[in-house]
Amino acid sequence: MEDIKITCLHGRHLALGAKMSPFAGFDMPIQYSSIINEHLAVRQKAGVFDVSHMGEIWVEGADAEAFVNHVFTNDVRGLEPGHILYGMMCYPDGGVVDDLLVYREFVPESYLLVVNAANIEKDYEWLLSQLEGWNCSVRNESDSWGQIALQGPKAEGILVNLFGMKEAAQLGFYTFCNLEYKGKRLILSRTGYTGEDGFELYTTPENTVELWDRLMEAGVEPCGLGCRDTLRFEAGLPLYGDELSPEISPIMAGLGIFCKLDKEFIGRDALAAQKENGAPKKLVGIEIEDKAIPRAGYPVELEDGSEVGVVTTGYHSISLDRSICFALVDAAYSKLDTPLWIRIRKKVFPGKVVKKRFYQTNYKK
Repeated sequence: MEDIKITCLHGRHLALGAKMSPFAGFDMPIQYSSIINEHLAVRQKAGVFDVSHMGEIWVEGADAEAFVNHVFTNDVRGLEPGHILYGMMCYPDGGVVDDLLVYREFVPESYLLVVNAANIEKDYEWLLSQLEGWNCSVRNESDSWGQIALQGPKAEGILVNLFGMKEAAQLGFYTFCNLEYKGKRLILSRTGYTGEDGFELYTTPENTVELWDRLMEAGVEPCGLGCRDTLRFEAGLPLYGDELSPEISPIMAGLGIFCKLDKEFIGRDALAAQKENGAPKKLVGIEIEDKAIPRAGYPVELEDGSEVGVVTTGYHSISLDRSICFALVDAAYSKLDTPLWIRIRKKVFPGKVVKKRFYQTNYKK
């Protein structure tokens, strides 16, 4: 069994008294004060997350654009330097290797792929296995980078006023710029995983610690993975392993907009067939009429008790004060307002299909 990894901020989490737990092979903070406090800080002000466990993989060389386009569902052809795309890498059968961000670097023929922590080695090996015949290189630099996510309506002001990063105010959504901090490269991107405005900062582990310390001194709320999950869920954002997997395709997950079927990529034919013929299952949002909490793995049923799906993520929403969940259900029961029941232990609770984006931020992207 592999030893559990730690990020460059691990000591800071312990010093703050964070509740720690293994996640994706790393010892990570789940919460500091409370999930509710941290969640509301991001929704109302700003909070900062340690996301140094995420992976950074570079693809470089003459065929870099063509290779990335071959393994990625979205279309990077003609993507301008400083711009970012979300999408998936898929297996030939349409199942998902991972969902990721692709950054088009400012230097020619260079792309940064930001991948999920649990999938770093798998993704790296998958990319290497597809490399034959392409004139480019794939380099995993995940251990050389730290990353923090500053999220919330006050994030821009904090970067500008605390760090003098005036460039933050000039970045559009899903764009990035290169800065220098303490003589080292810092990638500043207007991205995040909360549904709020926010930024992600990639730099050396040493600089990541210094940035974190300055944010703590300024009174910014440290946030753990507990509220990262409640925030992304309310905003309708998928988590790999729950809403996307080798068995759950982007079409099933309702993410077909990120699959450009008018170009070639691994898994394209399978996804095109699902789109044309209808996927057997669909990911839906469900709101139940009770305060009981639908958890991952709970059955989704019809009124007669026949099982038609399973909950993938569920909470009593902090922002909305409603019990809601994502569920993967038989496609016949995926239309809005379809009545469905959630079995929670020995009881069943009525609900209905609703839009997956439960919470709408005020931030205009």
